[in-house]
Formats: sequence, C-alpha cells, structure tokens
Amino acid sequence: MTQAPDLSTPELYLNRELAALEFNFRVLAQARDPATPLLERVRYLCISTTNLDEYFEVRVAILKQHVAFGDARPGADGLPPSEILARIRERTLELVQAQYALWRDALQPALAAEGIRFLTRDKWTVKQKRWLQGYFQNEILPVLSPLGLDPAHPFPRILNKSLNIAVVLEGRDAFGREGHIALVRAPRSLPRIIRLPAEVAEPGCDFVFLSGLLNHFADEMFPGFRVKGAYQFRVTRNSELVVEEEEVENLASALSEELIGRGYARPVRLEIAENCPKPIADMLMANFELDEQDIYRCAGPVNINRVIAIYDQLDRPDLKFPKLIPRMPPALAVEGASVFDAVAQRDILLHHPYESFGAVVELLRQASQDPNVLAIKQTLYRVDQDSPLVGYLVEAARAGKDVTVVVELRARFDEAANIHLANRLQEAGVQVVYGVVGYKTHAKMLLVVRREGGRLRRYAHLSTGNYNQTTARLYTDLALITAHPEIGEDVHKVFQQLSGLGPVIKLKRLLQSPFTLHRELMAKIERETRHALEGKPARIIARINALNEASVVEALYRASGAGVEIDLIVRGACTLRPGLPGVSERIRVRSLVGRFLEHSRVYWFANAGEPELYCASADWMERNLLRRIEVCFPILDPELAGRVYDEALANYLADNTQAWTLGADGRYARVEPGEAMPHSAQQALLAKLTG
Repeated sequence: MTQAPDLSTPELYLNRELAALEFNFRVLAQARDPATPLLERVRYLCISTTNLDEYFEVRVAILKQHVAFGDARPGADGLPPSEILARIRERTLELVQAQYALWRDALQPALAAEGIRFLTRDKWTVKQKRWLQGYFQNEILPVLSPLGLDPAHPFPRILNKSLNIAVVLEGRDAFGREGHIALVRAPRSLPRIIRLPAEVAEPGCDFVFLSGLLNHFADEMFPGFRVKGAYQFRVTRNSELVVEEEEVENLASALSEELIGRGYARPVRLEIAENCPKPIADMLMANFELDEQDIYRCAGPVNINRVIAIYDQLDRPDLKFPKLIPRMPPALAVEGASVFDAVAQRDILLHHPYESFGAVVELLRQASQDPNVLAIKQTLYRVDQDSPLVGYLVEAARAGKDVTVVVELRARFDEAANIHLANRLQEAGVQVVYGVVGYKTHAKMLLVVRREGGRLRRYAHLSTGNYNQTTARLYTDLALITAHPEIGEDVHKVFQQLSGLGPVIKLKRLLQSPFTLHRELMAKIERETRHALEGKPARIIARINALNEASVVEALYRASGAGVEIDLIVRGACTLRPGLPGVSERIRVRSLVGRFLEHSRVYWFANAGEPELYCASADWMERNLLRRIEVCFPILDPELAGRVYDEALANYLADNTQAWTLGADGRYARVEPGEAMPHSAQQALLAKLTG
C-alpha cells in the first residue's frame, strides 16, 4: 500500500514573499510587449517600480524586523527570514537590471521615434541649456537648501523615497571651511520631470529629469567650490504603522501621531547612481545603518517611476489604450430609472470596469434624497478624493436619515485620507465607527433601509472591490445589488456587529471572516474531496488575488489527490506548487496581467452537479480568512450566477494571450495561442459589455 504523502512538508510550499515579487516580472512583461501601446508600456514599467517600492516599504521591512529581533518562525515553506531576504535581493537585482535595460534600450528609443524625448545633458542644445539654466535659477534654486556636512552640519533627515544628491566639493568657503561632501534634498514641491517649452524644444516634446538638472548645475548651488562629482540617491523606509490598538483611547489620534514619523522610519533600501564612488556609498550606508546587501545601483535616474507624469501630460490617444466607455446595466440605463424599483424586481450584477460604477453612485444618490429611506450604512476602505459618495452620505445625514459609516483607518497608505474622511463625516452628523480593534474591516457593503407600503425593506450592495470611482475604471471587480431579504438581514447583522458589541452572530446566506468563512471554505473543499472519492462530479474554480493560507493549500492538495479538478486564477502571490506528482497533479494555477488590474474574487464549487458560486472581498490568505472582517456572498439568481461563471471564470481559463501558468518551481510561463484562436479575456469583456 502506497503511503500518503506528508502534505505539510516545507518542500510543497512556495514562499509568499518571493511569490509576491514574481508578480512584478509579469507586469514588466507588459511593458516589454510591442503589441501594448507605447505610453501604456511606460505605465507598466512605472507600476513595476512603484510596486517594488511598496514591497520594500512593507514586506522587506517586516522581514528585516524579524531578523533583527528574532521573533518570527518560518512559514509553511520552512525558510527563515534571513534566507528569504537573500533570495529577495538576488531576484530584485534581476528585476532592477531588467527595468533599466528596458527603459534605456527599448522605451526611450521608441518614445524618441514618436517625438517624445528624454534629454540627457550631452544632448542639450545651446538654447536648451540656456533655458534650463534660467529655469534652474528661477524655479529650483530658490527652494533648495544645500547642506555642507561638517561637525556643525550633521547628516540631515532624509525623507522616504525622496530625490537627493550627494555632491563632492573642493575648495574653501567665505569662513575658510574646506569643502568635502554636501547634500541637496529635492523638495516634493519640485516636479521630477520638466517639459521644455516649444520655443526651445525640437519638433514633438522634450523632457528633462530634475535629477539631471541638479547634477549639471550643482556648481551654482556651491559658488566658489569646484564640483568633483554629484551622485543621486534615494532611501526607502519602513512604512508599516505600529499602533497598540487595545492601549489607545482614540485610534484616529494615535494613527495621526504615527503618520508624522512614517517618512523618517528605519531605512530598508538605498538606491544610488551606478557611478557613485565607493567612499560616497560607504558614507551613505553608514548614515542609514545599512549594508552592501541593501544597496541597489541604478543605471539611470533613481526615481524612474516619475516618468509616469508624461502619461497625463501627453495628448496622444494613438499611444494609449482606446478610451473605456462603461455601460450602465440595462435595468438602470433608462433616464430617471429608480434603482429601488429595478432591484425590487431582480438582482443587478455589476462587472467593473466594463459596467459603470455610476450605478453605485446612483443608488446612494437616490437613497440620500428619497424621503422613504430611513437609514444608510456603509463600509469605506479606500475612497477616492472628492468622491460623490461621501457627499451623498453627508446630504443624507443632514436630511435627518440615520447614517452609519465604518471607516477603516488602517487601510495602508490611505490612513491620512481616511482620518480626514472620518472627520468630515462626523462633522455632518454621520455616525462614524472605526471597526473592531485588532481586525481590519475589509468587507465592501452598503445597506439602505427603505419604508415601502407600511413595511421596511433592505437593499444591499456587496462587492469584491472598494467604493472608489477611480479604481473602478482600472480594476476588475464584481458587485451585486439585491433586495433579497435574507442577504439584507445578514448585512444588517454584520453592521450591528461592527458598530456595537455582542456575541458571534449566525448568518443565513453570507460567510464572514474571521468567524465562518475559513471554516466553510474548508468544508466545501472537503465536500468536493468526498464527492470525487464517491465518483460524483467534483471541481473547484477560484479566482483570487493571492493564496497563502497553509491549511487551505493542504486541503487543496488532498482534494487533488482524491481526484478533484482544480483551477486557480491567482493574480499575485501563490504559495501552492501545482503539478507535483502524487500531490497536485490536478491543480492548475494561472495569472492574468492585462489592461486592468485583476481584483475580483470568485469561488465556484461543482457540488455534485448542483454548483455553488460566491463572490467575496477576501483572498485565500491567512490575514483575510483569519484576521480581517470580510464578507463572502452567494449569487443566488441562476442566470446571474451563469453570467459570473462565463465572464469571470470560463472566459479567464480560455485566455491564451495575457495569461501565465505557474510551474512547480515557482516560475511562470506565458501562455501562447499556438494554433488555437487567440483569446483575451479582458478584450472579450470589452467587446461584450462596453459602449
């Protein structure tokens, strides 16, 4: 009898941090693809660099803390933090080299061929140099504060991800002080990309990096000295906020205090110019308390992500994706249509960005102005600035409706904006709560309570994505607007739990983290396993952003061994190794990178011929399933469930132009059409759903 494999052995698991880093190589591949419009290729390059910034600010920073304090046990993969950091450096060096090579050898020449030039100092004409010198003297020099380093001028505080120049000087100043090293910090108020005016530009448009100006005109910042060299650098710092929530009286106040120091937290990475001499690099390392493993030399501007500024500056539709025109769902497309009347007849499914987020805005607008609406409850995690949703919540509160908003203050990098949002809502009379201590509120819910014919009726909006108009045009998400009584009652109970105190609640239709979602997910995987062993139809399809929860991975391995066919569409980090003989032979993992960021979460279970389909705010990650407040909701209308299956699952499994498949070694291979008809999931939805 063959012995069952040990499904907890570390060799069966990929490392989460390394898997997350791999996603940026797939993004960079979009920038390499000549079939992608040129300015979109530039955008993908910049996305890969900003992703890497955040990766160091959070993931690498946490790993470094673990190494420093020795307080982390290895995960399911068994790798200690020190080994993970070493592998991250090795792979990051490859990524950084690829980013700069792509910019230098492909994108810059392609842009120049379109009349969009980034001029290095050796390419400036006499007229351009004269104009740039005047610009430097009038617009840049007055806001700079060059600092010579000596005992009276110690090394200054350097802001996270800011542009800085280390200047080597020779000579003496008016006080007889000998020049040695000086630093120039570029304030955030200065543009990192300068566009030359038409009178000095060649046909088309010319751009210059601010770092190039600071380097070239360094002598004007230090008159009387000879500049022997000027070298740009940029430091990345730990951006995780640490607040002992159970020990503070006011979370907003505590977070505000933490935010003040975020820009000057402990350094984790130092980017320097490729030609920076070792003594300067050593001086910077010493001051930032970093070592050689933390330095990344850049074969170009250290702030290459700033190139993204040209995307909005250039009116070149021929170099961008065609304009997206989302459609309103047919039930709401008629002018003056009542959202409540339409939803009372039938649930409405929204597939963003192909279908308009305006339907959600219209729901809240009508709710805020309808005298029959008595109460509105909503969760807000990441909201765009000047969101009309906030205005309607304020309007509703001022109209005397009971409005409760759960604002998640700890949404990473949106903490300050959310504190401001909470204050604005409170000033208007909205009841604002910050969720539950120790658990981020990541659920996406909106509930409207309306009086209809002498009774109260609940209308709920549930989504896989945030209440953000901007990202609703950039991310793929699924949402449901429903008047289903049991779903409405469940949503109401979750809001009661968030705003009040009480025991674990029993829900009829929704699954909720941290209480029932993980347990029910495991139960459904195990049910498919039993069905396979009994010879019944058994299959699992899941579309998520990440997978790292070890017990879920182990359950999927068991299901595969029992004969369950499993397809996972995982955008980012996946710690499961597919295709391992005797373990995961029936598991296939694919990732899709395209025009829109894949953000939908959909779970489908064959259930012996009676399939179940859920959408959710939660990925299959430890934090989402066990340490956050998440909501998973069923699509009960068979026609809408069929639509989600066709559009969000089958359509993606058929993609052979923008999909990547994960190998057991943790590397991804791009899917090629071969002799098959090319199929792009996103293009198919653009053709089907947009105007």
